[in-house]
Amino acid sequence: MKLSDFLEYMNSQKEVIAGSEVHKYMSKLANDAMKLTNKLNNKYNNPKKIQKIFFKLINKPLDSTFSLFPPFYTDCGKNITVGKNVFINSCCHFQDQGKITIGDNVLIGHNVVIATLNHNQIPDKRASILPKAVTIGNNVWIGSNSTILPGIIIEEGAIVAAGSTVTKNVKKNTIVAGNPAKIIKEISYN
Repeated sequence: MKLSDFLEYMNSQKEVIAGSEVHKYMSKLANDAMKLTNKLNNKYNNPKKIQKIFFKLINKPLDSTFSLFPPFYTDCGKNITVGKNVFINSCCHFQDQGKITIGDNVLIGHNVVIATLNHNQIPDKRASILPKAVTIGNNVWIGSNSTILPGIIIEEGAIVAAGSTVTKNVKKNTIVAGNPAKIIKEISYN
């Protein structure tokens, strides 16, 4: 299997059957990601070196304004797309097989988890995986210790308060908080 075939399948959001060729390739990518995140996380790297390692991890263009404070964890890496002027704080966990798209001017706080996979609820099929993309719009701020669940869209200008669990889409220019996260305020620019 080639990376392009894997990404096409995962982005189709079809179920990944346990033991299938796609599932096996997912394990290969996890091992590759562990090697790169080990380089990223286990010694000091200056900001340019961090960008270089992250570029290898995602295998896509990365703007020079990108900034990340390690450690950073992923079990794939190849299905992350990052916009301009993005900052990812330390100890974030991205489960990106199902696709994570991050817009421009996004701030992601400490210990944020972004998940794009679920397991089948049927016990006999539980090892199979259900991918759902996560999209984070421009000018979004995700507070520390938040979790973004599979299939979520966080629209432009939204804020996810620290410690929130986002189970539903977040509307443009709103602040959500809690577990599950609910709208607590609309942002006005007066």
